[in-house]
Amino acid sequence: MRKIVVAICLLLVSLSNVVEAQLIVEITEGIKRRPIAIVPFGWEGNSPEMPIDVAEIIASDLTRSGRFAPIPEGDMLQKPTSGAEMDFDDWAILDIEAVVVGRVLQTGDNAYSVQFQLFDVYGRKQLVGYRMPASRGTMRRVAHRLADMIYEELTGIAGVFDTRVTYVTAEDRPGGELYSLIVADQDGYNENKIMESNHPIMSPAWSPDSRRIAYVSFEGNRSSIFIQTLRTGNRIQVSSRAGVNGAPAFSPDGRKLVVTLSDADGNLDIYTLDINSRQTKRITTHRAIDTEGSWSPDGRYIYFTSDRSGGPQIYRVAANGGTAERITFEGSYNARPRMSPDGEKLAMVHLQNGNYRIAVMDLDRKDLLVLSAGRQDESPSFAPNSDTLIYATRPGRNGVLESVTADGLIRQRLKSGDGDVREPVWSPFQRF
Repeated sequence: MRKIVVAICLLLVSLSNVVEAQLIVEITEGIKRRPIAIVPFGWEGNSPEMPIDVAEIIASDLTRSGRFAPIPEGDMLQKPTSGAEMDFDDWAILDIEAVVVGRVLQTGDNAYSVQFQLFDVYGRKQLVGYRMPASRGTMRRVAHRLADMIYEELTGIAGVFDTRVTYVTAEDRPGGELYSLIVADQDGYNENKIMESNHPIMSPAWSPDSRRIAYVSFEGNRSSIFIQTLRTGNRIQVSSRAGVNGAPAFSPDGRKLVVTLSDADGNLDIYTLDINSRQTKRITTHRAIDTEGSWSPDGRYIYFTSDRSGGPQIYRVAANGGTAERITFEGSYNARPRMSPDGEKLAMVHLQNGNYRIAVMDLDRKDLLVLSAGRQDESPSFAPNSDTLIYATRPGRNGVLESVTADGLIRQRLKSGDGDVREPVWSPFQRF
């Protein structure tokens, strides 16, 4: 038993300056992509060029989704900026399914109006039309929101281009490893280093409103759980008891964390922690190791990893405590449970033929689908639309991030320029 506790602790340990985009997306496996045209937007303003190329951002978003193939500008037979200028025949010749046109109008010193229209070429009709105010500072986000609207209209799936990810990096330095907690836009831009330490940082978790991140830091050579507010940088220590303080995850209402704590004899159990009062409630009391808790979207259950059956498997227990129910039975190793925001799927790390891979279980049908193809894949996290997951993998010496759709059809690698990248978490939908 003691050996298992030590092994898990060692496993955990192993695991706000703005810079340019560091994540580069490479589609490694995908389906046939749908042809689409994102026509350069018209510009009416005081300067020769618009502050940000909105059409380029939209095209990049749709390309990175793996579902669309925007045609090059040079292949376009016309470049309309409004629906009145559309000639559907020109686009039909090119076998283009949909066309996006738009304009950016300057309405003040730092005020703009971004408008776009999405057209169905075969149906010869407008699908979506929208106008949105923007400033220089918000125009990139506006472009992502427009891409989300286009994506949802054409696929029926909510877009996640206007979301963020957080992850941990570890870089070798002369004095030892330097750990950083990074927050970036989903496309890799606006990368911010919100925490840096010579001691390990791990287990980041988003609050439901995307304004705070909880994480574990080993400052002072002991584990503690912190919550940091992104806008201000302020952080509070919410758990630093003797022993293990690990694996925080916010409750759906943002008032509590589920955490892993050790008792007097070092055994790990699941607790809930009230953020305001700091009071804890012990949820599991088994002599086995219980860790890696996460909430169901409705807040009724906590899913966690336990070795009470002889090897790591996933269990669930009522959020106020009670008898735990085993969820996974396929294979000898299933760990790190994370539920999809729609409550229909459960992601996990699954051992398959000696390889640790990301798998998803349909909670109704109880079938398991392996999504990744690496040897050491870990830390799955659902996008807020429940359609895509991000996870860490290790194709070589350093870890990198990958994403994969929940059906396994589209897989992409997100390359980072610095260090070993691990423990990614996708943010909830943001509030504008």
